[in-house]
Amino acid sequence: MTTTQPPRTRQTPTPPEPPARRGLAARVSLGRVFAPVPSEFLLIASTALLLTVFGLVMVLSATSATATAAGEAPWEMVIKQVMFAVIGIPLMFVASRLPVAFWKKIAWPALIFGIAFQLLVFIPGLGIDMDGNRNWINVGGVQAQPSEFLKLALAIWVAFVLFRKRTLLADWRHVYIPLVPVAGLALATVIAGSDLGTAMILALIVLGGLFFSGVKLRVFILPMLAAAGFVAFYFLTSADRMRRFWSFLNPNCLADYYNDCYQPLHGIWGLASGGIFGLGLGNSREKYDWLPAAANDYIFAIVGEELGLIGCAVVLTLFALFAVGAFHVIRKTDDPFVRIAAGGITVWIVGQALINIGVVLRVFPVLGVPLPFMSQGGTSLVSVLLASGVLLAFARSLPASVARREAAIAEARAARERAKLRAVR
Repeated sequence: MTTTQPPRTRQTPTPPEPPARRGLAARVSLGRVFAPVPSEFLLIASTALLLTVFGLVMVLSATSATATAAGEAPWEMVIKQVMFAVIGIPLMFVASRLPVAFWKKIAWPALIFGIAFQLLVFIPGLGIDMDGNRNWINVGGVQAQPSEFLKLALAIWVAFVLFRKRTLLADWRHVYIPLVPVAGLALATVIAGSDLGTAMILALIVLGGLFFSGVKLRVFILPMLAAAGFVAFYFLTSADRMRRFWSFLNPNCLADYYNDCYQPLHGIWGLASGGIFGLGLGNSREKYDWLPAAANDYIFAIVGEELGLIGCAVVLTLFALFAVGAFHVIRKTDDPFVRIAAGGITVWIVGQALINIGVVLRVFPVLGVPLPFMSQGGTSLVSVLLASGVLLAFARSLPASVARREAAIAEARAARERAKLRAVR
């Protein structure tokens, strides 16, 4: 009995699925978005946000009296600061998502843009002269200080140059060229506007980058002496600055009350009247047009007057915690660029805070530098928040750095064990 086989059907091969198009389609990895961040990230971000909110409260308190006297709403002045905070805080977190390679690539373009932006202050009709300093521009009724962005651009550029020359830093010529001429050009654009305080901060950024790059001590000391000599020369060649400097050294400052000692004295009196617990938030007397820069360079005096020694201690503690987080980034990273850039940014923010507080305490003469995160000034707030975002981006790179270091240590340990076994055999 024969069975008939069913006819075989010729199976046509199924065409392979086309590869997924990767073009411009965005693929979001939730695992990376919600991955845990290092403790340094949390420390830097939280202190930056707390200082910003603290600053907004104090700006509102310091400007409410003068705004009301001018017939405006008490919150009229702080609204502008809130707008810049709304811009700066998202920028900080956007910058924190950018890789380290991005900051290396934009070093030169950022510095060129920063210098070109700073040169706008010398254009007639655009640049603004305030108290003898020409360091502001007016665009559409909004004032901006270009030198604040120049600080961040210079910190990143110095780090990139020293990173590229990391194997040649034993030779002073490779350290100074192109670092000294280009950084000198950036400082010259600020000095030309007679803003000595900002120029000193820029010099601190360069010196901080040199220090954290690990150059030899004699190579580091020469630029430091040159910067100190230039500051002394700048004071000696200006009768106005010499007058203010001698007023700072005058032990009987009360005799010059109506001139250069007026603002420093009221700053000290505001701090002294606060005592330990302060007069209470909003109860400052100096803000009633006695302290000219109550919301700007002397906002720390208002903090001391209204919140007392406790409020001042809180501000100092927040800056100390910010510095601890930043220095942990510097210590843990194995990327020289990250170490130098983070060092320059930390020296800028923490150093400027110490200088501002020192001026209020009459430890330093009046230099006209704001208190980071807290003083009224939108450009300053956005720039320090953006710089904090760069530090956060560096903090995000730490897990990979630590993992590479631990892997290298484990490999070295395994190699030693293998060598011991071969020696025993």
